[in-house]
Amino acid sequence: MRHPFPDPARPEAPARGWLAIRRLPRLTCHHVADPRWTLPPMTAAVIADLHVGMPWVSPDLVGRIVEQVNALRPDIIFLAGDLLLDRNMWWFSRVVPAAEIVAILSALRAPLGAWSILGNHDWGDCDLARDTGGARNSVIEAHAAHGLPLLRNEARHIPHGPGGFWLVGTDSQRAGKRRGRGPDRYVSHLDAEAAFAAVPAGAPAIHLAHEPDWFARGDPRAFLQVSGHTHGGQIRLFGRTPAVPSAFGSRYAGGHVRENGNHLIVSRGIGYSGLPLRLGVPPEIVLLTVTGT
Repeated sequence: MRHPFPDPARPEAPARGWLAIRRLPRLTCHHVADPRWTLPPMTAAVIADLHVGMPWVSPDLVGRIVEQVNALRPDIIFLAGDLLLDRNMWWFSRVVPAAEIVAILSALRAPLGAWSILGNHDWGDCDLARDTGGARNSVIEAHAAHGLPLLRNEARHIPHGPGGFWLVGTDSQRAGKRRGRGPDRYVSHLDAEAAFAAVPAGAPAIHLAHEPDWFARGDPRAFLQVSGHTHGGQIRLFGRTPAVPSAFGSRYAGGHVRENGNHLIVSRGIGYSGLPLRLGVPPEIVLLTVTGT
């Protein structure tokens, strides 16, 4: 279900389609109920695919999105990757440095913290990573400089209720491209074995992964995966999404997916790839409620 974010102090209407370049994203709410969650109910706000660049997603808009999310008072905040602008849009946009973006996002506040992962554009469209062969990365360095936690194939124990839970963050599954068009054409930095290594068997775990495709493996170690990347296809016409950046087409385009007894939440994100155009797929913030029943 979708609900506009009410903020009477601001004149902006919730985002609507491709005209929503400077407006606040709409709020999309999902409820995941699973008996493996034996803890008190928890709310999580998900921010995905900001792709910050002028004038489409400006630093000012990011600041207002931070206010919007903080006003929701979630228990925890997930930043699902892709802070950087798509390189294909550079010729008609102004690139915003990662340090400036992360400085704004560091104002996010939640009792259980704000946690971030890297997206494919945070690798492929980072000049520092390209110039150093991946030895350095401006998004990684910005997170460290501003104290915003970044999970790179690792897990953190989150104290919430009796026993707490594990938040597992993996790196991008499409961090680069190789020649050819086969299934191995993407360079993957995702290492699930390293990421889940510290998680005790049977412990409640949430997997934060930029691309949704890992979910198809039916990994039993996390009852819930939270992703972005797809932009919901960015264009939806007559009930169809012509192109989704996933090996599974529109199967994981957006929303709440249930497969193999597990749950997947895919945010349709905020920014743009290729062109600053969204038709039928407005920018969104996801508010996720997790309960045991």
